[in-house]
Amino acid sequence: MKILAIETATTWQSVAILDEHGVLAQHGEEAGGAHGALLLPTIDRLLAQSRVKLRELSGLICSAGPGSFTGIRVGLATGLGLRAATGLPLVLVPTLEAMAWNVDSTMPVCPLLPSRRGEVYWAIFRRGVDGSIERVLGEQVGTEQAFVQSLHEPTVVCGAGWAAMAPETHDRLTKAGMVTVGSEQLFSPSAVSVARVGMSRLQRGEVAGEVVAPLYVQRAEADIQYERSGGLSPVARRQIRVERKTAERLARGRKRSRV
Repeated sequence: MKILAIETATTWQSVAILDEHGVLAQHGEEAGGAHGALLLPTIDRLLAQSRVKLRELSGLICSAGPGSFTGIRVGLATGLGLRAATGLPLVLVPTLEAMAWNVDSTMPVCPLLPSRRGEVYWAIFRRGVDGSIERVLGEQVGTEQAFVQSLHEPTVVCGAGWAAMAPETHDRLTKAGMVTVGSEQLFSPSAVSVARVGMSRLQRGEVAGEVVAPLYVQRAEADIQYERSGGLSPVARRQIRVERKTAERLARGRKRSRV
């Protein structure tokens, strides 16, 4: 099994190609608002680096959010475009769940990401006896105070949302023994952890259907206004572009193979 994993839910863009034995190629970079320009060239580069062709993949795995509205749209639309052009199955993985997968602890794990207006996204997970990740509290968005009120037992925290909180919040929770801060390497979402969660779902046949929606938790105002206008959504527009480019690339590959 070889899969392509995409993580674009934050300004840190991560792409990886894996098989059941390990990571074949991966790349992460600060993308800012340039996911749309960087993602496809990165995918092409990693496919070449790993010597894997699109037709040799077993599936596609994308981070579904919550996080940056623009980043999520670009990543998901790219996955949808690749699915339409290749027929590969697509698996969606909640971003916070993939982050929690990295934490090996018997304590509850709470990844946090920054939201708009100084708020944060968070969810709470616990590792099951079989190593699986169980959701204790579903994805939330709100103020620091709302996050604090959701903690009911000592919890491992990680992610840029925690780092962005006020120092006095850090001090109060750590002194009270309510939080243990995870290592810095756990603070950015990773395509590798998205892949690890998604591969087991792919093996179980838990793939995305025809209707796919990002896990925004809260909706982007731009999307609401665009839907009211009756036009195509940003996800649909990028999906069409990626599908067209991928189909052209596959057609060129088939033509060369016949020569």
